Amino acid sequence: MIARIVSGLVPFLGLVLIWVLIWGQVTWLALVTGVALALLVSATFYLPAVRLSGRINLWFGLLFVLRLLGDIVLASLQIAWIAIGPGYKPSNAVIAVPLRTRSDLIMTFTAEAVSLVPGSIVLDIDREASTLYLHALNVKSVEEIPALKQKVLDTERRLIRAAGSADDLARLSEGRVAAAEEEGAS
Repeated sequence: MIARIVSGLVPFLGLVLIWVLIWGQVTWLALVTGVALALLVSATFYLPAVRLSGRINLWFGLLFVLRLLGDIVLASLQIAWIAIGPGYKPSNAVIAVPLRTRSDLIMTFTAEAVSLVPGSIVLDIDREASTLYLHALNVKSVEEIPALKQKVLDTERRLIRAAGSADDLARLSEGRVAAAEEEGAS
């Protein structure tokens, strides 16, 4: 019973936070109306329980944030160059990226982080298959797709290292071992 309440607390507090951010100020009125609205939404609509891993690594969290900010700045400059550069020919791709995580929270954070970086946006998430479908800007050839997938997987890896479950960390390790074996075989 307590675990159910705690897991429902995350979306509830998220709704209150979003309400306060929408108003752009932290006041008693914003907090009270945020709580009332969150109660109404929680009672009216089904919000799936969020399972937290129970671990947070602040160092890897900081590295994730710094890398995300760097990616946003670099991608913004690249998009600006595309916008003002001469002779741009649209070349986009929709790609599927199978993730290693089974956590809805890590999957969602990965999708949000990927969408925050200009030049790509997540179109759909297949929860059952743990797959992100994203639209990527300025993809000139099929040979560029593995690098794009790897960028998404790197973002997921940084998130897992920052706040992923033990199972997700084990899948990361298994993936590294399998990649090393595959590289050694070739």
